[in-house]
Amino acid sequence: MLDQITPLIITLNEAPNIRRTLDKLSWAQRIVVIDSGSTDETLPLVRSYPQVEVIQHAFADFASQCNFGLTQIVSPWVLSLDADYELSDELARELETLAPPDETAGYRARFVYRIHGRALRGTLYPPRTVLYRKDKASYRNEGHGHRVTVDGNVVDLDGVIYHDDRKSLARWLASQQRYAREEAEYLLESRRGALTRADKVRLMGWPAPVGVFFYALLAKGCLLDGWPGWYYVLQRVIAETLIALEILDRRLRGNART
Repeated sequence: MLDQITPLIITLNEAPNIRRTLDKLSWAQRIVVIDSGSTDETLPLVRSYPQVEVIQHAFADFASQCNFGLTQIVSPWVLSLDADYELSDELARELETLAPPDETAGYRARFVYRIHGRALRGTLYPPRTVLYRKDKASYRNEGHGHRVTVDGNVVDLDGVIYHDDRKSLARWLASQQRYAREEAEYLLESRRGALTRADKVRLMGWPAPVGVFFYALLAKGCLLDGWPGWYYVLQRVIAETLIALEILDRRLRGNART
């Protein structure tokens, strides 16, 4: 099965993360990296891996970048990874033994969230379809992120993927401001009936930051994870607060014009 899988990674200044991702892909005959214009050490790092093919492509949005990446894949299966993902050894062994029936078009993985290498008991990060048949998949934008649509059955994997983003706090904050603008625009322009329950709470403004604080801290057990747990909780609260502020700001500006 491993011979039929090509990992696909989108990068933009991922020098603090990319080596850990690639080190777990030594089994891959070919790895496709679509770089969106990195100016740090990302390109020298990825080019030091002999099976990596780097393709530089201007970034328009995440879905477009991923769909372009799919056009560069020649194998029947794609393993789609963010540059801060790290396959667990259990998942790597599981990939080797997979024997997908014809009706299975993809596989979904759960995540263990790490803060500077320390694993948390829980996370708000949802499972994601990471392995799929190339000819059955396409991407679409959804808020600040992107989602893959797979035509066929999607099955859960047993092994997990570690999410461990070690870029600077300043970089994270700058990204969250941009994400908040895109998320607010998506929420305000979407048909309400098409939104998830969590998105409907976000539209209300203030409840989301308050709710995520107690949910991550208590329900997800981050209170028991010490400072890494508090760090993660505060990150989530800041992210939700920025979205709430963007939504309220747009509403207030709209009311001021009337």
